[in-house]
Order: sequence, then structure tokens, then C-alpha cells
Amino acid sequence: MSVVSIKGQNQSEIDKDTIHQLAASLSVEIANAGDVDDYLVLLRSLESVLQHVRDAPDYIHPELRPQPVVGGSRQYWKPRDEDNPMNGWNFRCDLTSSTPTSGLLKDRSVAIKDNISIGGLPTTLGTYTELLSRNGSLPVSPIDSSVVGRILSASGVVKGSSTCENHCASPLSFTSVSGPVHHPLLHGYTTGGSSSGSCALVAARSLKQQGADRQWGDLAELGIGSDQGGSVRIPASYTGVYGLKPTFGLVPYTGAASMAPMIDHLGPIAPCLEDIATLLKVMAGYDGLDPRMTPESPLVKQVKDYPQALADFKAKSSGFGGAQKQTPLRVGFLTESFAIAGLASVVRDTVRLAAKAFEAAGAEVTEVSIPLHSEGPIIWTASTRPSMSDSLCQGKTGGHLSYLPPHLQAQWPPSQRAFDLQTASNPALVNIMLSGQFAHRQFGPWLEGKAHRKVFELRAAYDKALEEVDVLITPCAPTLAMPHPDPESRISDKLNSSTGVISNTCPFNVTGHPALSVPCGSAATPDHPDIQLPIGMQIIGRRWEDETTLMAAALFEQGKRSGTI
Repeated sequence: MSVVSIKGQNQSEIDKDTIHQLAASLSVEIANAGDVDDYLVLLRSLESVLQHVRDAPDYIHPELRPQPVVGGSRQYWKPRDEDNPMNGWNFRCDLTSSTPTSGLLKDRSVAIKDNISIGGLPTTLGTYTELLSRNGSLPVSPIDSSVVGRILSASGVVKGSSTCENHCASPLSFTSVSGPVHHPLLHGYTTGGSSSGSCALVAARSLKQQGADRQWGDLAELGIGSDQGGSVRIPASYTGVYGLKPTFGLVPYTGAASMAPMIDHLGPIAPCLEDIATLLKVMAGYDGLDPRMTPESPLVKQVKDYPQALADFKAKSSGFGGAQKQTPLRVGFLTESFAIAGLASVVRDTVRLAAKAFEAAGAEVTEVSIPLHSEGPIIWTASTRPSMSDSLCQGKTGGHLSYLPPHLQAQWPPSQRAFDLQTASNPALVNIMLSGQFAHRQFGPWLEGKAHRKVFELRAAYDKALEEVDVLITPCAPTLAMPHPDPESRISDKLNSSTGVISNTCPFNVTGHPALSVPCGSAATPDHPDIQLPIGMQIIGRRWEDETTLMAAALFEQGKRSGTI
């Protein structure tokens, strides 16, 4: 280490007491007076450097500058309650690029989760303005995230930011400060989270296209969400749409607020597989800015043609039992995933029944045991929770060169008011804050490092199983959609409703495997026997073979159409 500057010492307010206080925070003492003087010089130097960067103009990367739009300006508005009955929208806009480079998403309307930067629109993370901005005003984004820029370049129409859960820290949909997001079929019931708004808007539009007669307000054909433990797949499962968590590093996360870099994913949400494939083709590819991307990440020009791969597969396997025309897919039902705590029998039985559809379409179906899957949620928690607050609540970088959203300025440490607000809105977020403090004090960083090594073990277990089968099958959300908890209920009641929801999804966030939620059935709740609520099945593929998850879903749909289930 070298000292780059010793300027500005005369303007510093750092004194010797500061040095002693900093040492005490490390549980040490600096007894030598000369040493105190020397450290004082060094810290004043650092202060000068940091002040210089703080006061300098920020840098907007050319690739992230908001591109020109039709009409010239990026206007946004808050939707009226009567136009937003599910609370699926946060802010509305109508953005179409005036300089598109392709027509892959020509005139398709897209809802963007409210933790993903849209140039000219606020980003609120489903939380309170005062917790994101030092001046108390809505933090308006000066950039288009990589994914938003690509959607606009593909002629997609960005219709607004969709409501997300408070700091994205909930698998259910009751924590946003703007209010709960309601299920398209049952007001007062969860859509799942944290990409709650995107899934609600896409699901409602799909239902409307099928002839459902309800007042949902303005909707979106397609959605984008983020997924750190299941936040695309869980709401997709609850609402009956498709939601993909791509292979880690396939889609750039640049411009989205992070929960923890090693589990951050952006993924597409759509009513059909073809739309998932098209969105993935638009979103994927190295952007030169995201440290989550690896040497395995394809350049944009080398991204697979997912829509064509899906179309080719469907053509070769069309017709009842037609999959014999090509090498049949090998489908493995993951034994341990059907034994997780809290799995409803109707969900278990419905997903199990999918085996008949796969077999009818010509797949080889088998049972696969991966004992370590049962520890997946433990490994996910231990490898992320100790430092999750660093990214999620404090806005820290992950240690690698990265481009964080420049308009989001986390307020840390939290004030008593912030603590009280979050306790009332989303106690899971407060738990993340307390967990970080506790884990570092009680166990130190070494244990998190060991947990990361356990991630490699878990990845190897899935990889080994995927040598014998092409995809793994698990239940996705473990229950049908349930009512929102009472806002006045105790913390334990709010958290109990979400306990175990991501047990089958979060392991694949740490291992990086692609995982797709596929609608596979429905069932009624005792309180509403007249309404069929969706059930989702999860299909997991080999890393960097996302197209295989789409093919397996297509094969399931083919078998289902045969009348087997």
C-alpha cells in the first residue's frame, strides 16, 4: 500500500481523539504518542482523497446513457388507484426508442421491476424515499440499466416500473410501502415476491387475453424481475406465468440494486415459453461492466438464438409421442424437493403428476436423489446472510470493479426512525441488518468463506446429477397463494407466512443453475372453492444450457395437451 496524497490536512477536523476512537472500535489501543501523530497524518490524507472524489462530478458510462425516445422526453406519472387495482405499477411511463437496432420486441409492452434503473424514472426499491436519498427527494435514475437499454433497442415499449417488495426482501407481496400487491384472481391474496408487480401485471393480461372479465387497469405483456432466492420464480408460480432465473452471469445485472452479488440475477417473466426465449435473447450477453459475468458469459453477438432453438425442438418433437424422432430428454424428479417442510399435498401431487405428461411426450423419467439439496437453504443463508446487509442496506460494492446505480444513496447506519419504519413494513429487512452484525461479531468472516466452499460442493452435487439427466424437476412455491397477513400482526406472524417459501428455489441462486417456473396445474382453496389458483413446477438445467429448460417445459406442455393430465 502507498499513500497517494497528504494534501488538505489543514482543513481536516480529524484529531488525535479520532485516532483513539477508531482504535477502540477495533478493540486495540495505540499507546505511543508518535504513532498517533503519524496515523493522524495518514488518515487526514485519506480524508482529502475521499472528499475530492465525493465532490467531483459523477461519471455516466456511455453504454448506460438513456437512449433517445419517441417524443423526446421521458415523462412518468403515478397511476391512479382505480387504474392500478392490484398495485402492480409503481410509476408509469411510455418509452419507445427512436433509434432501435432490432424489432425482436416490436411494440411489446414491458414492466420493469422497481429495483432496475430506468433513465428518467425514480427507483424506490419498494421502500421509503428518505432511506434512499440524502436530500429527501425521489432518486431519479440518470441511466438505463443494461437490460432496459437492450429492451428499448429491441423495440420494446417500457410501460413503467412495477411494484417490488421492500428492498426486495420478501418472497410474498405485502411489504412494499405503497401497499400490498394483490393476486389477479383473488384480491387480498399474495402474488409472491419480490417481483410481485411484474408477475401480477403479466398474469392479469394473460387472463384477460383468455377472456377473463375483471377490472385490472392497464397491464403489461412481458415483465422483468430480479431473483436472489426465488423472486422471479415464486411469484411466477403463484400467478401462473413463466419465470426464468437464467444461468448466473448470462444476463448483466448492471444498473439494478444488489442484494448480494453472488446471487443477483435478472430474469424474464412471460405468459408463454416463446416470449421467455425472446426476452432471454434480448437480455443476455456480456456488457463489460458487470463483475458477475465470467469468461463463460457470451458476447452479445454470440448469445444463443433461444427462440430458434425452442422452435426447432418443438418442430422435431411435435405430435403425440413424437419425441422419439430425436434423442429423448431425460427428466429427473428430485426426491428431496418433495420432502421440504411446508409443502402442501396438493402442490406435491400436482407436480408429481407432471411425470405422466413427460412420459406421454416421449421423455425418459426417473427419480434422482441429491441428499445435499436438503441443506441447500442452509448453505444459501450461511453464504449470503452475513454480508447481505453490505450490499442491500449499505450500498457497498462487492470488491470487484462494478457500476452501481449512481442515484441510490443508502442511509447507513439506520436512524431510529428508519429502523421503526422498516420494522413496521418489512421486519425481514431488519433481520438482515441484525443478522449481519451478529454473524460478524459472533463467527467472523471465516465461516462465510467456509459456506462459500459448501456452495461449490452443492454445485458439484447438482452437476453430477445433471450428467445422468438433462433436467431436474421440483415443486416451485410450496403452497397455493395465501392471504396477506394482517398489517398489525406481530413480526413472528408476518415472517412465519414466508418461512420455507424459497426452500426449493434459493439453492440454485448460489449454484448458478438456470431454473424455470412452469405452470403445471391449479387447485382451489377451502375459502374460495370457486377459484382455481395456479401451481408451479420448477425445471432446472445445466449451467449455460438455459435452452434445455425451455425445451423440457415445451415437452411437458406437449404431453399435457395429449390429455394425460
